[in-house]
Formats: sequence, C-alpha cells, structure tokens
Amino acid sequence: MNDNPAPDVTVVVGAYEAMPYLVRCLESVESQTLGADRIEIVAVDDGSTDGTGEYLEEFAARSKVPTTVVHQPNSGGPSGPRNLGLGRARGRYVFFLDADDYFGDEALERMVAMADRAGTDVVLGRMAGDGRGVPGSMFTRTLEHADVHTSRVIYALSAQKLFRRATLTRLGLRFDETLATGEDALFTMEAYLAGGGVSVVADYDCYYLVGREDGKHATGRGSYPERFEALHALMRLIARLEPPGPKRDLLMVRPFTVGLLQQFGPALLRRPEREQLHRMELAAPMTRAYWTKGVADRIKVGERLVLTCVAMGRLDLLKEHLDFTRAERIPEVIHRGRSGRPYLSYPHFRDAGAGIPDSVYAVTVPDWSGSRRVLPEGRRSLARAVRGIRRRTRRLRTGR
Repeated sequence: MNDNPAPDVTVVVGAYEAMPYLVRCLESVESQTLGADRIEIVAVDDGSTDGTGEYLEEFAARSKVPTTVVHQPNSGGPSGPRNLGLGRARGRYVFFLDADDYFGDEALERMVAMADRAGTDVVLGRMAGDGRGVPGSMFTRTLEHADVHTSRVIYALSAQKLFRRATLTRLGLRFDETLATGEDALFTMEAYLAGGGVSVVADYDCYYLVGREDGKHATGRGSYPERFEALHALMRLIARLEPPGPKRDLLMVRPFTVGLLQQFGPALLRRPEREQLHRMELAAPMTRAYWTKGVADRIKVGERLVLTCVAMGRLDLLKEHLDFTRAERIPEVIHRGRSGRPYLSYPHFRDAGAGIPDSVYAVTVPDWSGSRRVLPEGRRSLARAVRGIRRRTRRLRTGR
C-alpha cells in the first residue's frame, strides 16, 4: 500500500529575495479549497540573502502542505529554479507560482476540475492585479476548449498556469536557461501547440499578480539584444510547430505586435543612431523569414506601417512615421475605388519614391489605434464611420 500517494498539483515556487511577499504567497497555497492532502510545494531558494531561505524552511516544518525546500546559488533567472522544481514534481499537474504573487482560495480546485473535465493539458485561470495591471482579453468567458489560433490565449504566455505534468514529460518541455528573458513564452507556446488542448477559467480570480514596491519585476529583465533573441526564438518555435498558412500567420501576429513592435516605438527616436541601426539589423532575419502579407493584413495600419518600414530596412521612413505618431497628428481617412475601401493616409501614402505599397495603408481589421483622433467627435469606431460614409455615398449615387 502506498502511504504517500501522488498529489493532484505540485506548486513550484522559485524564490529569490522574495520577502515579505513570500509569506502571503505560501499562505495562499495553504488556504486552497483543494485541500492540503492534494497539494505539494517544491520551493527553490535561488541564492537569497534576505531571509527567504530561512522562511521556506520554517514554513516546511509547520505546514500541512508537504513542502520540499531546495537551496542553490543564484542562477540569474527563473528558468533554473522552475526546471529544478519540475524535475522533483510528483503531482498530476504542475503550477509555477511566482514568490511575490498569490492564489485566490479556490484557484487550484477550479483549475484541476476544469482540466479533468475537459481533458486539456493547460488551464489559464483569470488573473487579477494587486498594485499592477493584468491582461484581460483572454478571460472574457470560460472555455473548456479554447482555439489557440483564434482566441486570445496566445497573448497570455507567462508560466503562471496549470500544466499536465505527463504532457510536459512526454514533450521533454523545460524552460530555456540560455535565454535572459522570454523563456516562459517559449515554454507556454509549445505546451499550447504540442499539447492536448487549452482551457480558460474566467469566472473566478485565480491568480493575483503583485506590484512590488521595489519595482523588481521579472518583466523588466533583458537588454534589447536579449529581447530580440527571445522574439526570434519564439518565431522559430511557431514555424517549427505550425506549417505555413493562415494558422501560422495568426500565431505570428503575437511576436510581431507584442514584442518586435515595442522595439520600434517613438522612444527609438531618443536612442543613439548606432543603436537604431543595430535594432534594424537584429530585426532583419525575423522579418525576412516570417513577415508575410497574411501577418500584415491582420495588424492595424499604424502598426503595420512601422513593421513594414522595419522589414524594408528603411530607418529614414520609420523615423518620419514615428515623428508623425509622437506628434499625435491625424491621418486622413481616404476611400478609393468602387468599394470605397478605406485607407489611412499616414506619411508617404501614395508616394512612389518611398516604395511603400498602398496595401500597407489599407484598413483590413478594425483599426482602433488612433481612431479617437481620426473620427468625428472621437466617439465612433472606424468601422462604424466607414459604414456611415458608405451609406451616404450610396444615397448620393442612387438619390435615395
């Protein structure tokens, strides 16, 4: 008879200089309605000097939740501690809990029930902010089976999710310890695409992201070359797991808009020219391999123009567009052809010398970026404005 059965969930906590946040973090595991007998904690003290290691030992000695504590020299990032914890996990599921965050009381019970009911390998629990903003578009409704390509789950690639451990083992999934940033995006995207489905629990605040008063958030890690490296790795992963076509294009929108686009915002104008040129060089292999019309057509005009300038290697055109954006100038809405297709007249629209195709300026998706500045009274979406203009045009043509 096995006196020590495997728990339902192993909560992996990588902790570095985590006091006093660690106290509430671990208390939230103890208070789970799933029950202490169905949970274990594997906590890795990553070379802390602020009492984190001592508190972990204290907690393990008194908690009803079986807790394993591992001490190691500082590894420089979250990947090493997470991999170590994953290697020691016994649970059917694994959850990577950051030491400064905490659970809602029913989080694990709800997520385990969802995974068991749906048979999926990854469960996203709704996030709430405690002193910081949180992503929300992927939590509009609870889904037993989310479509990875068309839902918003690809915009939530942090590691704070419930993963089926057998699937991680089958895939040989580990966090890439060579990356200084973006390692969780690679891990989660591969679990999404190579695993057996994704669920969303949207009717309960499962996970609280904490805004640390000292500002030490993992999202701030990595220099710009390291961020480019992580983005390229994510694009290569998508290309490896998804063949060319519309589904790949849908996935590629994510690293282009949440990643590469941020490297070429108006703040670029304040950087030294050598850095501006270096960023263009770093982006070139990505745009050359993965910037397609299918990706571009799924992006708003202003953002598409930025990325097109980057893909063309035209820093001069990019700077003019960024100047236009920074000045909050208003692109005129222009309608061409019988269909009255709308275009936004950002810099160099219909300028043969610039060589930017008209299609780059065409509205192919609802264009919310800057729409409040473009539209009358700043109240209507561009799509509604376009429909109104078309109706007025038809009335003029038909006399009705």
